Parts: sequence; structure tokens; C-alpha cells
Amino acid sequence: MLPVSYRLESVWEPDGGPCGRFTFTLFNLSDRPLSGFRLAYTSLTRIVDPSACDNATFLRRNANFHEFAPLAGTTLRPGEGWTFTVSGLHRPAKHCTDGAKSAYLTLSNGRHVPVAVSDLLLEGAMSEPPPVRLPEGRLDLPFALQPWPAEIDAVPGDGFPVVLYPATGSSADEINAISNVLALFHRLFPAGHAPFSLAASKQGRGIVFTRKTHLAPEVYALHFTNEEVRLDYGASAGRQYALTTLAQLLNGARHEPSKFRFPVQGSISDAPRYGWRGCHLDVSRQFYPTADVARLIDILAWFKLNVFHWHLTDDEAWRLEIRAYPTLTTLGVLRGPDEPMLPQLGNGADPVGGFYSQEDVKAIVAHAAALNVEVVPEIDIPGHSTAALIALPELADGQEAPESYHSVQGYPNNALNPAIPLTYEFLEKVFDEMVGLFPSQYIHVGGDEVADGSWLASPLARRLMEEEGISGTFALQSYFLKKVKQMLTARGRKLVGWNEVAHGGGVGTEGTLLMAWENPKVGIELAREGYDVVMTPGQAYYLDMAQAEAWQEPGASWAGTATPAHTYAYEAEGEFPEDLKGRMKGVQACIWSEHFLSRGYFNRLVFPRLPAIAEAAWTPRSQKDWQRFAAIAPLTPILRA
Repeated sequence: MLPVSYRLESVWEPDGGPCGRFTFTLFNLSDRPLSGFRLAYTSLTRIVDPSACDNATFLRRNANFHEFAPLAGTTLRPGEGWTFTVSGLHRPAKHCTDGAKSAYLTLSNGRHVPVAVSDLLLEGAMSEPPPVRLPEGRLDLPFALQPWPAEIDAVPGDGFPVVLYPATGSSADEINAISNVLALFHRLFPAGHAPFSLAASKQGRGIVFTRKTHLAPEVYALHFTNEEVRLDYGASAGRQYALTTLAQLLNGARHEPSKFRFPVQGSISDAPRYGWRGCHLDVSRQFYPTADVARLIDILAWFKLNVFHWHLTDDEAWRLEIRAYPTLTTLGVLRGPDEPMLPQLGNGADPVGGFYSQEDVKAIVAHAAALNVEVVPEIDIPGHSTAALIALPELADGQEAPESYHSVQGYPNNALNPAIPLTYEFLEKVFDEMVGLFPSQYIHVGGDEVADGSWLASPLARRLMEEEGISGTFALQSYFLKKVKQMLTARGRKLVGWNEVAHGGGVGTEGTLLMAWENPKVGIELAREGYDVVMTPGQAYYLDMAQAEAWQEPGASWAGTATPAHTYAYEAEGEFPEDLKGRMKGVQACIWSEHFLSRGYFNRLVFPRLPAIAEAAWTPRSQKDWQRFAAIAPLTPILRA
């Protein structure tokens, strides 16, 4: 590894401006003087008043990308630093991750060189370490189960079988089901002792399978004796969940025998609380290799989650190969100093890209299907479309003034224009390819965070609004999304979107599923309007939210903080009127990736809150127990480093 030649230190102070002040110091650690350079950094705490900086010249900003130059004549000798301050910020910093995420220098010869970035320090207030996230916990029943089953009446034994194996007479499908869950276990716990064997063992216990046609597809029952385990199931999903339960029980008993046991008699009768038990992953802000995506799906299956919501496009990148438009995954994914898109969210001097080929997608979908996980793809439209518009500039109205509106993330003119016929031709071709890749009945189309004022400076949009009698951005968005819904219906698919799909008149409620993310009350309002709803409020289920108010706790905080205890205790249907509860189809965790610059940050923020949400999705409210959950949570598998 090469030594660091330049390092950026940063401090935030509550005083010094309406939203506080950054003080940056660039240190020259090289053996040569530095002059005639520019400094660029990426930060989610953005500058909105370029004049409010001292000892530097503000050059430009694009969303989270910022560029400055020192005052004329500045030269840094080896070991010297250049300090400048910025106080025109759009919000106060609240956590150590609110500062610069990456930086680079552009030298006088045009070459870009990396700059190491240190954690953001806090001045003028106490910087306390994060609190402990989990108590030691308490167990009334010594069983390592995540999520906890609907009903359990089992007696713990003093020992445990070495393995579990298919009893004589098991069908080929049942033997394959054991092999499938065994493979899942080995992927998640490579050093763990196998819970299953396909061959009988005198030190083991046989599994007697019985298909019960009256049981719902995800329902199962387990009956334990000293000699065998009887497994009743309705369909392949229930059988898989039962085998996963057995693997968890045996893994816990073997891993920590002083704490966990395996049942010697009794039963478990289990069924999910909700039909939609989801987890979302944003792969646009940060790219996750296919191996990471597959491992996350493995983790979802371990926790009996059944929907993987794959957020494939956003302002920062379009990650899905569309063969009709190859520039989406050439121009539409590259971020770098000299690339079509500037660095964002932790990118620096080196260009970054990454996308999923159609073969990658087919492999991921097949992997998920084998684990009874449905992959729901998302292309985020009409907003959040910077990458698509850079890849296909013909989708923009050339007469629209640049930067006539900005998204909440700071992107200018980032929404597909409903008045351009090519927009619909583009989407028709995209959907044609998507339905061939994703067998899910659902396609998620985003519909969120379209800036109020979008398209109003577009002559084409103004003409369309006049012709159609449309007034305002959100009525035009409704016009657009109704056309999108027609496209999906024609292809035998249902529309899923974020809660803003209902704005401006919305779309037809029949065959539409909306996700309530802004706050819990939004879900009730959507249900009242006739929409089916999945609850994923940022205040509890957004896993990029910081887990404490402490400065040293990483993450975002626009929705407040969400401790694991809060996430676990949150009841999504708690305020739903009885007559609307049928509209609530389930719950979902969301993994937004702005802050996930390392696997360490990913694992710290996602776990143990993801299994907490899995328990909310599966376990009846009356069976939830925070202390029990805390005692079992250390067994949670994580994303590998």
C-alpha cells in the first residue's frame, strides 16, 4: 500500500453560521511543494451559500460534490497545511459521518490524486461515544430462534443430536430441501458444524416429513421426541422455514450449549404474521458485487424474509443492463473527475462504475427463488433519473433552462420529462426487458421525491399541461405514472411505488401497492384512499438511520435515531383502524447506501436491526420479547468484510 501523500482533516462547530461551520485543513505529506491545485470532496452536508467561506474560493457543487481552490499564491511546503472554513451549510452536522466522505486534488497539470480523509471531529460540544446497542438479554425458553415462532411448547433437552437426517421414505423433493438449507447454512456459517446429513446417523435424529394439504404455503409444524422430529408442511416455503428453524435450534445448542438447547419433546406451530416481509437494497449509491447481493438474500432467507426489493437505479447510477440502451450501463454508471458523472458519496480520484448484466440478474433471481425469496426490481422514475438523463440526453427538453429545479439531494433537472414522447418509448423497452428478467408480479417504479417545480421551465411540459388541463408538478407526475401503470398492466405486472405515487391524483388503486416511508401516518392515509400498503417508515425501518444521538454513531438522522430497541418495539399496524388493517400487506426494511462506505459500516447499521424487523414481520405481537431477542441476536450472520 502506498503512503498517504495528502490528508484532509475536518471539524464541525455548532457556532459560526446558521447551521454551524466546517473547518477543513489539507496537509501536504508529500516531499514536494504543492501549489496551483484544486480540492474536491464529497459530503452529504452540502454548501448552499458559496460566499460563506473563508480563505478559499468556491468553484462548483453538484449534489454532494464540492470543489474549492486556495487563494492565489498559496503554496504548501512538505508538512504544511491549508485551512479554510465553510459556514453556508444546508443543515447542521449531527454525526461523524456528516463530513467529507472522500477527497482528491486536481494538480496544476490536470492530474487527479487521492486525498485521505479523516473522521469529522466535533468542536464546542461533548463528543460522546455511542451507547451499547444490545443488553445481555434474558431467555425464558433456551432456544436460538430468529424470528421467534408463533407458538412454541417445547421442552429443552440436556444434549442435542449430532445431525438431523431424512427418515426412511422421504421423497426426493424433501431430501433436496434438506440439501438446500444445508447449503444455505454452510454459506452463512462456513466454519459451523453441519446441522443436517443426507445419510442416517446413529448419533442423529430422523426427520419425518408429512405434506398437509390444508396448511397454507408458508405454514409448518414441528413435533419433537427423543427418536425423531416430525415435520408437517403445506408447501415448499413452509418446509424450508421448518428446516431453517431446525438448523437454528441445532446451531445455537452447539454454538453456546450453556445458553441454548435443542427440544427433546413438544412442538412448534408456526406461520408468518404478514405476507410481505421485505428488505430493500440500494445498489445505485454504492455498488454491491453479485456475491454480496447473494449473501444478503441468504441472510433474508435465514430470517424467513420473502421479498428482496432491488433498488437498481437512482441519480448516482443505473445498474441494470438494458440491451436496447447500452449507454445506461456505460455512461450511466461511471463516476469520476473526468467521467460523465462527478464523484459522489465517497468516490474520489479513481473512476468507479459497476452494473449487473442480464446474466447476473438471472443468477440472482434463480438464487432467490430457490430460497422462496421474491426479487422485486425497482427503476426509480420519474425523479432520481440523473444517470439515465446523462446516458440518454435526448430524453431531456433542450429548451429547459439548466438548473431550473433541484431535487432534495441537490441534483439539477433530474426527472424524466412526461411531455417527451421518447420517454414512453424508452420505458416501454425497459419494461419489455425487465419482465423477461424478473418473474415477480411486481415492478417498483419509485415515484418519490420529485421536486415541486419540476418541468415548469420546460416549454414542452407547459404545452402538455395546457392541452391536458394539468396544473402543477404533481398533477403532471400523476399523468405520467398513470401511463406507466398502463404499461405494466399490459405486461401482466402490478405497480409498486413509494407513497408519493399518490400525489396529484395518484394512480388507480386496483393492482397498486404503495410503500409508506415518510412517516407512519402516511400509511393510514394511503389505506384510507384505497391503496394496499407496505409499511417502511424511516423513523423505524430505514437502516441507514443512526442508532443513537451520539456524535460518534454513524448514519443519517433526517428521520431521527432508531435504536435496535425502538426498531424492534415499533408496531406498524398499531395505529391502523380495524377496518383498514386488511390494507396493510406487510413491513419492509430499507438499506439506503449513502453512508455504507465499508462493510464495517454496513454491518453496524444493518444488524441487529434487520433481524428485529424480520421478527416484526413474522412473530405475533403477543410473542415479541426484546430481552429474548437481545440474547439471541449475537448469533446473527452478517455481510462478510
